[in-house]
Amino acid sequence: MKRILLLLLTITLISCGGSKKTVISSSKTKTHVKSKTKSIIKTALGYKGTRYKFGGTSKKGMDCSGLVYTAFKKDNIVLPRTSKNMATQGKSISLKKVVPGDLLFFKTNKRKNAISHVGLVVTIKGVIKFIHSSSSKGVIVSSLDEKYWRKCFAGARRVL
Repeated sequence: MKRILLLLLTITLISCGGSKKTVISSSKTKTHVKSKTKSIIKTALGYKGTRYKFGGTSKKGMDCSGLVYTAFKKDNIVLPRTSKNMATQGKSISLKKVVPGDLLFFKTNKRKNAISHVGLVVTIKGVIKFIHSSSSKGVIVSSLDEKYWRKCFAGARRVL
């Protein structure tokens, strides 16, 4: 009888200790995500000024999804290669909940009415700023307050 009670007490203590580890693990995960987010944004910003090239994923030239794909891949996060397919990843979030590292999607082709552009949120200081590759200016940081981007905005997603 004493052995059974001792066994039950041991199992209870072990299971309680396990739940504490989960909390610590969750905290470490948040820190890990913040670290990855900073790294991904830093990588993307390193391509600022790179010319636009359809299908490009290097300093020689890149398109919008190539920029996002390359920045995430450097941190071992593999996303689909096109903005349309990226828009199916992670979870949909409202603009009010957007944080750096989230993805913004746009419908820039009126005839197709489909996702055709993606940007990576880099800062939120009163206004949402995102890095992307535009066909006319290459890799730049733009504001969601700009009339064109606000009008084309289609949604935001969190993949981290």
